[in-house]
Amino acid sequence: MTLTSRDLRKLLLPLLATVIMLVVAGLLAWGSQLDARKAEYERNTAMTAMNQIEQRLRLVRTEEQEIKDRAHLLQRLQESGITGEERRLDWMELLRDIQGELRIPGMNYEFGVQAALEKNDDQAYAWFSSPMRLQLKLLHEEDLLNFLSRIQKNASALVIVRNCKLSPTPRQGDARETMSQLSAECELQWLTARQTLPKK
Repeated sequence: MTLTSRDLRKLLLPLLATVIMLVVAGLLAWGSQLDARKAEYERNTAMTAMNQIEQRLRLVRTEEQEIKDRAHLLQRLQESGITGEERRLDWMELLRDIQGELRIPGMNYEFGVQAALEKNDDQAYAWFSSPMRLQLKLLHEEDLLNFLSRIQKNASALVIVRNCKLSPTPRQGDARETMSQLSAECELQWLTARQTLPKK
């Protein structure tokens, strides 16, 4: 079949429409690819932002938990009397009460000068130590353990036993002294925490 110029004129319009439709289809495909890339970029940006927000949220929750834990610890320290000024009169009464309860035959003690454990100029609270030398006359070793345990449990301070020495008691004429079988000499630290910076 031979195409004439008249036939070509008749086909020109459909061919032109076909070319235009192909160009439009190509433009639409290219536009949709651009939209897909833009959507992927926006999705990646949103995911990155969401991950950063979740990370910040986790950090805030961790910090919040740390603050709660510290507040709880501070409250416990305040309730136990560890924070604030040292209470030597209370400590001396406690020592006498424990001596009476456990029927310790003899007790001598001496508190040293309170001193800061370390320089804490930039912290809200600082720890202070009051050293104590303790001498006890005991019936048996368990009395020493019970005595120290009760001090640590009931004192309005954090009491640390640094060392203790036990030795047999030499026989003497005093009736109370003859009851004791052992002598104990201990060094203790009574720790208290005190606010050093004003509250904000």
